[in-house]
Amino acid sequence: MGRQAKNPRSSSLIAAEALTRTIGDYLAGSRNAIVLEDGAAIFDLTRSKYSLSGEHGKCLLHLWSDERNAVRRVIEAEERRGSLQLTVQRMGQPRPTKLEICRNQDSRTPAARKAVRAAYQGKLQRVLERQFVGFHVTHITSGADLERSFGPVYARGLLRRGQSAFAVFGVNAQEAQSSIDASLTSAILWLDVCRQSHVSKTHVEGVKLFVPAGTAALVRARMSQLNPVAAKWQLHEVNELEETIHELDCSDRGNIETRLVRCTDEDAAHERFAAARAAIREIIPEAEATILSAGEMAFRCHGLEFARARWGPDELSFRNRVEIVFGVGAEETVLTEENHPRFLRGIHEIAEVRHAEGPRDHPLWRLQPERWLETLAMQNLRALDERLDAACRYSQMPAFSAADRAMIDVLAVTREGRLSVLELKAEEDIHLPMQGLDYWSRVAWHHTRGEFQRFGYFPGRELSPLKPLLMLVAPALHVHPSTDTLLRYLSPEIDWIFLGIDERWRENLRVVFRKRPETRTNQDPRAA
Repeated sequence: MGRQAKNPRSSSLIAAEALTRTIGDYLAGSRNAIVLEDGAAIFDLTRSKYSLSGEHGKCLLHLWSDERNAVRRVIEAEERRGSLQLTVQRMGQPRPTKLEICRNQDSRTPAARKAVRAAYQGKLQRVLERQFVGFHVTHITSGADLERSFGPVYARGLLRRGQSAFAVFGVNAQEAQSSIDASLTSAILWLDVCRQSHVSKTHVEGVKLFVPAGTAALVRARMSQLNPVAAKWQLHEVNELEETIHELDCSDRGNIETRLVRCTDEDAAHERFAAARAAIREIIPEAEATILSAGEMAFRCHGLEFARARWGPDELSFRNRVEIVFGVGAEETVLTEENHPRFLRGIHEIAEVRHAEGPRDHPLWRLQPERWLETLAMQNLRALDERLDAACRYSQMPAFSAADRAMIDVLAVTREGRLSVLELKAEEDIHLPMQGLDYWSRVAWHHTRGEFQRFGYFPGRELSPLKPLLMLVAPALHVHPSTDTLLRYLSPEIDWIFLGIDERWRENLRVVFRKRPETRTNQDPRAA
């Protein structure tokens, strides 16, 4: 992607529009991107917003989050080694500076990552030898094994004493928090590999998982919901500087740090945004209007959000008013008379593409497939399970924990009043069981305390005291091969069901197979 702004044959207006398209196309495919300035990360686009403008012969990039706000005029754009290099100008400063947008949140060079991981292997080896006297540490490795779904992020090995052993799994402090949170999935799979490899000579009792100090909250909550009979689950925090470890107690299932958000008065919100909803649906009648909060409504086309209506103060008066912002993904532009034609063009393009028979290779058709699946599930819950009450369900319901802000895909209730947590995946995902487990544990925690009805959910319904159902939903031909292994290690107290749906779910949501726990769930998974 070459330099855009110094083409003498183009007018400044055309050049600005070309730059805007270049940056917009890159960001549209970079949901987890970070923005670097002078080598430092200033924005994480999973939690920040941006708007682009190519009007009046200038390409302006506006970035903002809860912590900061930045506006840069883009002069040049060039893609290098997977990142987008921008030459930008700060407002009021004549000298250009550099801005870099990286799709991968880990902006380190491959050589730097490799060096850190190699050093961590040595640290982990020393810690194990010093802390577990009498055990023998086999070679610790972080080599990739794609056949078994092990990447270079994690170090793994075996800790042996006589005929017994523990699988060892660790992640260093320079990896992303998302990699630390996901470590339990890979640790379970490593335990299973160790058991299969040593089945005739060594009893692999369980797994020792090592994570950086202060990062274990989500892993600890998930580990507490695993089957204690199937394996010994041990979680340790590592101080890499001092090369010391501290074991955490994962046996207490009441240690989940989470809070529930009060249910929004949807009738009042729909009334507040009635005019905005009518205006959007006049343009695109099939638009879905979803209440996000008392002050915000999202507009989507088959799950793809393209606009929001927000209730807030008018800058020119003391009154509140509704404003509409538009954009796909992290992009967000306030709707004005000047950009209204661009808003209309964007909506019409989405409507032409975003339907079951649309062009499968178009980015707008491929974006946010899980939201598309979620929309269909909300419209026809009983197609997934006849026990579910289609009149009583919530989508993208926020539940906060100490580690993150989770959005439960669908929370429903059966006709008998039993809560049901639905975790949806439109594509193959190795983390589906653990993510479903995470949401299930939060729902169970709040349900035990009677908080759902106290916070305004399921009004007029008597909820069953039984623990929630966990329903995992994915296309039948896009189920990760490790899913069965992971499900076998869940606690027998979790009543789960896996629903494999037809690959053509956009046309017709239909379950083609159902899988439930084996009757011997409380035993060692090697006996299953």
